[in-house]
Amino acid sequence: MKASVFPVAARLDEYGSPPILIGASSERAARRAAVSFGENTPYFYVAVDQLLSRLDQQASAEAVWLELEEDTEALDRILDRIDSEVGAGHFPAIIAAPRSLVDPIAARVRHPDIELLIDGTPADRAAALALARWRNSRKSRGVAEDVSQEPSAARLRQLSDEVSRIAATLARLSVGPDAPAERPQPPKGETPSISLDMVRQVIRARRLRARFFDEELFADPAWDMLLDLLQAEIAQHRVPVSSLCIAAAVPATTALRWIKAMTHVGLFRRRADPHDGRRVFVELAPAASDAMCRYFGEIGKVAAV
Repeated sequence: MKASVFPVAARLDEYGSPPILIGASSERAARRAAVSFGENTPYFYVAVDQLLSRLDQQASAEAVWLELEEDTEALDRILDRIDSEVGAGHFPAIIAAPRSLVDPIAARVRHPDIELLIDGTPADRAAALALARWRNSRKSRGVAEDVSQEPSAARLRQLSDEVSRIAATLARLSVGPDAPAERPQPPKGETPSISLDMVRQVIRARRLRARFFDEELFADPAWDMLLDLLQAEIAQHRVPVSSLCIAAAVPATTALRWIKAMTHVGLFRRRADPHDGRRVFVELAPAASDAMCRYFGEIGKVAAV
């Protein structure tokens, strides 16, 4: 690993541009993050427990990268600080962590400009950094940058396509100045009662497809999560973020993107766990619940997957 720690008093212009600040739980973790940066990217790392004090002294940063291997005593305060700093437009951020930390991270991080990488591959990491740089450059210069020359361009385009698909889907569900004047409305009347067994059969039928075909052919995390939350609502169960990620049947990083986006447009609601401040539950918003029940009421006994 190249010069890992730059002095606090170092002049940032010596490096040509603000460096990337890595907060890592170990030098091994910092090295794992730095592999994504490329040879000519200035960076330095500090231990996770030093990150808050470093942020107090940091003049600027191209991005802040938090690389976690396990839980830490200061994690909640660090996540709150990063969410606040990103919200204030000070820098973009990437948080890389194992699946075991999905719930405590999701409970604290809400800003859309924070990229969450859960068990991310090297390509995922490179793409997240490229996306953060693009956001940072566009914000500071007021122009869109051409990212086609980045080493991670192919993966970034794939990520961009994925995010664009989410945005396009949700735009059709959003109500705003650019929304169509008339949108399809569900039939009026009393919301039908839906049996738990019926919803479970649909979920099971969807899962059975993977026995005969590549499951990536049928990836539809939005619908899988809607079904899971409807099932939980009928059974009166609460669903933490980590469980909903599993129900989405896609990588956790992709599932978290969908949860964040669907919460933003009002299909999902976050509800704090009253007994655990490091966990949030996700549930259907009333309108989404009503629409799902009416849908199942319409299809009756017809198989739907």
